Formats: sequence, C-alpha cells, structure tokens
Amino acid sequence: MSASDTTPPKLSSDVTEVRFQKLDALRAAGVDPYPVHFHRSAGNGELAERHAALAPDTTSEDDVVVAGRVFSMRNSGMFVDLHDSSGKIQVFSHRDVTEPESLALLANVETGDLIGVEGRVRRTKRGELTVDAKRIHVLAKTVRPMPEKYHGIADVEQRYRKRYLDVMVNPDSRTRFRQRSRIISQIRRFMEAEGCLEVETPMLHPVYGGATADPFRTHHNTLDMDMYLRIAPELYLKRVLVGGLAERVFEINRNFRNEGVSTRHNPEFTMMETYWAYADYEDMMSLVERLFEALARDLHGSPVVKFGDGELDFTGPFRRLPMPQAVLEATGLDFLAIATDEEARAAAKSKGFEIEPSMTWGEVLAFLFEETTEASLKQPTHVIQFPKDISPFAKEVPGEPRLVERFETYVNGWEIGNAFSELNDPVEQRRRMTEQVVQAHARGEKERVLDEDFLEAMDHGMPPAGGLGVGIDRLVMLLTDAPSIRDVILFPALRSR
Repeated sequence: MSASDTTPPKLSSDVTEVRFQKLDALRAAGVDPYPVHFHRSAGNGELAERHAALAPDTTSEDDVVVAGRVFSMRNSGMFVDLHDSSGKIQVFSHRDVTEPESLALLANVETGDLIGVEGRVRRTKRGELTVDAKRIHVLAKTVRPMPEKYHGIADVEQRYRKRYLDVMVNPDSRTRFRQRSRIISQIRRFMEAEGCLEVETPMLHPVYGGATADPFRTHHNTLDMDMYLRIAPELYLKRVLVGGLAERVFEINRNFRNEGVSTRHNPEFTMMETYWAYADYEDMMSLVERLFEALARDLHGSPVVKFGDGELDFTGPFRRLPMPQAVLEATGLDFLAIATDEEARAAAKSKGFEIEPSMTWGEVLAFLFEETTEASLKQPTHVIQFPKDISPFAKEVPGEPRLVERFETYVNGWEIGNAFSELNDPVEQRRRMTEQVVQAHARGEKERVLDEDFLEAMDHGMPPAGGLGVGIDRLVMLLTDAPSIRDVILFPALRSR
C-alpha cells in the first residue's frame, strides 16, 4: 500500500472503515498522523507524584507535555483518559483553553489513538488530576479498535497470541511482566553481591550437551557446518572456571529444547546458571534458599507468598529429602538394598509400575520418584542424592557410588533448581560422557558425539566446584501466582493457526 492510499487492507468492517476515513480526513487537513518525534516533559506517574498534594479545584503553575494512548473519550472529546506505561491522567479540552485547530483535531481522534498534549496541570473539584489542553497532537492514528477496556480479552489463547493487546488493557498482565523484570534484575544484583562475575557464552553450539534434551538444529552457511541452539550453558561456563577468569561465574541465559509444550514447558526458556570454585552442592542449597527468600521479600515484603488457594513459605532452610528415602516411603522399596538393574526392574513391576526393559537401577529409582513423590512436594524441598546413572556431571556420595551429590529443588511439585557437586576428574568425566553417547546411539540419536573440546579443557584442571541452574520462568510463576508458563513469557510458543 502506498503512503497516499489508505484503502483498508483486509480490514472490512464498519469500525475500520470509519477509522480509515478519519485517517484520510487528518491528512486532508494537513496533519501528519505519524510524525517523526514528540518529546514529553513528564510521564503520568511522575505528574501524579509531583502533584499529590495539589488540592481539589486548584490549578498549578506547571505547564507540561504528556503523551499516551486514548482509553476513553467523554462529552465529544471534552474529557479524555490518557494512559501511558506509568498510569492515567485526564485531559480536558474546551474552547476556553484549547486552540481551535486542536479542537477540530479531536473530531478525528478515537479510543486507541496515541496523542500528545501540551497544557497546564490542575485538579478538578472531584479530585481528578487533569491537564487543560492548550494543544493536541496526533502521534499514531490506529486503524483497528482496541479491546473493550472493561472486559479485556476473554479468549485466553488470544491473550497469548496478541500479547500487545493483553498488556494494553489488562493491568494484571502488565503488573506480572513488570514483576518478572524486577525478579531478573534482583537475581542479577543478588548474584553480584555474592561475588559472582556475569559472563556470556555461545547460543550456537557445534556440539550440544550439558543436559539431556533434543536440540534445535540449524546450519551456518559461511562455515558450512551444522550447529545447535544451546540446551544448556554448562560446558562453556565450566571452561570459564578452568581458565580462572573468576572463581564464581553466572549467566542469565536463554536455552532451547525441541520438546513438548505445556503449562510448565516452553521450548525457549530462561535459566540462571552459576558455578562456584571450591564449593559443593551443600553450598548451592544454601544459595538457593538465600536467593528464593530474598526474591520473595523483595517482591512481597515477606518470604510467604500466595499461590493459587494456598501459600508457599520460602523461609530457609528448606527440607532435604534423599531420593531413595522418598521412594522407600512411597512404595516400601529400599533401593539401597537392591543390587542390580534386573532386580530394580522386577521390584518396580511387583508394585504395579510399567518399566522399560532397558531401564537401569538409577533410571528405575528416578522414575518411581517422579511417579509417586514429585507432585506432592508443595513447600520448597531439596531432593538430594540422585542416581549416578542420570547424573553424568556430579561427584559420588561418599560410601555410596551409585548415588551422587546432586539435588533438585521442588516447589508446588515443580522442579525449579538443579545442582551438583561438579565432577572434575577428567578421566571419569570422559568415561561417563562416552557412556552417555553410547546410550544415545542405542536410542537412535546418531548425531550425539563427544564434546572433545570440553574434555580437553577438563584435562587442564577444573577446581572442585558447585554448580546450579534455576528455571526463571517457573520461579516467576510461583512468585507472581501464575498458573501457566505462558502467563509469564511475553510471547510464548504456540501452534500455528
């Protein structure tokens, strides 16, 4: 469509026809409905604070320039509710205070339009903070109507697909995404206060690893090589520890896993990962407890937060629950007394569980935990002592070589954090990673290869360390009382129409 042709493109409705007519009328009157710039002197929230003490029926000496979106118009535009990101202010237009050209402009202004206003601040007899408009400027003429402000967007899927409309009219959504930003900012400040250096590692990996997941694949044309969107930053952050750039590092990162979508899973998600030299998983447990409680207090003023119909108490220390103990309590099966993979599978089948014939001792233990216990862990709990079978980067529990010093933090039945006493024996690391690759090939994952560059880095010596990953999206859900991960991701992955 050319700049002079305002024929509605596939917007055939009486409402949009009228909007295009008003757009043409503005241009015919010599008004640019999409000017290059407009400089405000203050936001609405700032004005509300500045004039909090202004008495009713009082005019200030404050001449201001404001801008925002028209949310409502009354008395043929005499009263306009103008919203910006910081709040609302009323605009009053009348021939006693407003220039004739601006009064004429109002005939072609509608709800949803973006306008700028020059005028003086007063408070009405009813106590409404108001700008008496001297001049009005059209900043962006809208050609689609905004959602009706009192009912918003009733269709939940439309809220996710058209998030810009959701945050435009839904105060709860705006609040939640501002809280998300605040949480991430607080995480960064907290980690820096703990002596951590923030670093950035690649999102395109020549070899994928650091977690067990199906990656997204891509191709680099210039290098003529296949690459993968990262599923975890772990192996690169450990390289940083090897290099000695800092003894405590962290990254707030985007990860990508080509797997299912649910109320708790999105293929693109945000993590905070950190690695501390000369620490172990006990130190990481303490870190999680301090971090979660600090976030709750910062956001709500208390470690106890509302979630759904109940409350979550982030006061540390959290409960510590060994995985074998959890399964023993739930099923009566003592896995520490079970010797072989075959015995583990048989024991689980005797309790009515369907077990894959290839499952190892540790895989059976983890499966039973997930089936019997995971969902019941409502209050913050560290599940400790994971099977080595499913934890290739963690150190063994002293005296029990089948278990490792690993924990996952559960809240509301969801895994929120995952941490290890990190393996730094390069020979054992190679053995375990080789075993992982063999198992992956047996499952048909022929692309899985050893990350030789990482293993070479480990040969140069990594200090003993504790490592931790925290799922920020789920943590934000818990701290903002959001039932779905799509409520805390601005633009979640959705099936194409």
